[in-house]
Amino acid sequence: METSELLKKVRKIEIKTRGLSSQIFSGEYHSAFKGRGMAFSEVREYTPGDDVRTIDWNVTARFSTPFVKVFEEERELSVVLVVDVSASGAFGTNKQFKQELITELCAVVAFSAAQNNDKIGIIFFSDKIEKFIPPKKGKSHVLRIIRELLEFKPQNKKTNLEVALKYLTNVIKKKSIVFLISDFFADSDYKDALKIANKKHDLVALRIVDKTETELPNVGLIKLKDNESGKIMWVDTSDKIFRKQFAVNHLKFEENLKDIFNRSGVDATNIFTHENYVKPLMNLFKNR
Repeated sequence: METSELLKKVRKIEIKTRGLSSQIFSGEYHSAFKGRGMAFSEVREYTPGDDVRTIDWNVTARFSTPFVKVFEEERELSVVLVVDVSASGAFGTNKQFKQELITELCAVVAFSAAQNNDKIGIIFFSDKIEKFIPPKKGKSHVLRIIRELLEFKPQNKKTNLEVALKYLTNVIKKKSIVFLISDFFADSDYKDALKIANKKHDLVALRIVDKTETELPNVGLIKLKDNESGKIMWVDTSDKIFRKQFAVNHLKFEENLKDIFNRSGVDATNIFTHENYVKPLMNLFKNR
């Protein structure tokens, strides 16, 4: 991509997403994550009305009277985008490709973080860590992340969520707000890594979905290609039994994914390529 063309695309995304983040998401984002970064301040004697979960049992035992821990909200938070750049992102049957939607979502979150004076960083992953840009403040840093999202070419095509989550846990030492953005089509078992990452950080999952992945349209005989494996197969979409089984298999996948998120304590939402992403993001923030 030529520099002039890239700058035009960056500017176009900046205008669209910065407006959304300032008008819509800034307040919701701040409310959703306010108080998530808490730092220990002191201990004091328990007073009626204090949350019993804040009792410091060691100090209480020492003085034979209840003491509670006092926390202060950290003024500065770090936001980390963990972004799936595998080959399945080059798919979309209506309006836009998954990767284009991911770029916009990342830009909205990045500008929201910047307006909240938070640091923003990003991890690109496929079945390996492709690139890491450490959290940093400032508009120029946000624009750098957008440029990377637009022109980045991953070395590998497949997806490994476990690798991404383990890397996140190891490289980001301070508790951060993490947006894990993927279609979650992965062969690896990432359940344990997800639980560990969510215990250390405040993790939110944004699942990118194309409508045809949930229900095949009846368009006759078509050739399908798996972008990650390169496998090609012919499918007769006019076959009602095949379409029904396809829908059943997807429903099982959805239920399994929902169970993984619930067991890990991770907030998640589906964002479709053919729909506006404002509503699902707003609902996610409000529910928090």
